[in-house]
Amino acid sequence: MASNPMDQFKIKEIIEGPKFGPIDLSFTNSSLWMVITVLAVILFMGITMRGKLIPGRMQSIGELSHEFIADMLKDTTGPEAIKWFPFIFTIFFFILFANLIGMNPYAFTTTSHIAVTAALAVFTILAVVVAGIWKNGLKWFKIFAPAGLPALMYPIIIPIEIISFISRPITLAVRLFANMTAGHVMLKLFAIFIAYLVGQGGATMFASIVPILGTVGIVALEFLVAALQAFVFAILTCVYLNDVYHIDHH
Repeated sequence: MASNPMDQFKIKEIIEGPKFGPIDLSFTNSSLWMVITVLAVILFMGITMRGKLIPGRMQSIGELSHEFIADMLKDTTGPEAIKWFPFIFTIFFFILFANLIGMNPYAFTTTSHIAVTAALAVFTILAVVVAGIWKNGLKWFKIFAPAGLPALMYPIIIPIEIISFISRPITLAVRLFANMTAGHVMLKLFAIFIAYLVGQGGATMFASIVPILGTVGIVALEFLVAALQAFVFAILTCVYLNDVYHIDHH
C-alpha cells in the first residue's frame, strides 16, 4: 500500500510510443483502463440488448436505461433533440463505468485526471457549438444577446453571457475531476490510518474499528457519487443542447 494518497493517480507508461515535443503517444495505465471501460460498456450493452420478445432481468435493465436517457433528453431539451440520444447515452455510460471501475482496489480511475474530464467537456461543448451553427447559421450567436433587453444593457450582458458560456467546459471538467479525486484521496487516507492503527497492535488495534466503519460509509457514498456525477454530466449536456434548438428563447 502506498503511503502517499496521491500515488494512486500517477500515470505509468505501459508501452512506449512516439513523442512529438510535449505530446507523448505512449500507451499508459490511464489508456488501458479507458479501453477496459469501453469494452465493459460494449459487453453490458451486448448482454442487456438481446431483443428477446419477453425480456429477462438484464434486458429489462437495458431497456430502462434507454428510456431513462431518452426521457431525460426530451424533458430538458425537447423531443426534436432525440437524435442526440446516442451521444448522451455514450457519455453517460462511459463516465458511469469509468467511475465504478475506478472503485476497485487495483483499478485506475481515469475520471480523476483533469486531462480526461477536460477532453470530454471540451468535445461536448464543441459539439454543441458546431451543431448550433450548422442548424441556425450565424443566428446561433443570438444566445449571447437575449432578446427583449434595453439596448444599453447589451454591452454588459453580452460579455457576461460569453464568459458564462466559456465557463461551461471548465465547470463540467472540474466538477467530475474534483469529486472523483477527493473521494479516492479520502478512501486512501482512511486506509492508511487503519493500517497504522492495526500495525500498532494492542488496544490501539481495536481503535481501527471506527475508521473501518467510516471507510464503509465513504465507499457507499462514493458509489452514489460515481452514478450522480455521470448523471450530472449527461443532464448538463442536455441542458446545453437547448442552445441548438431554442436560441429565440434563451
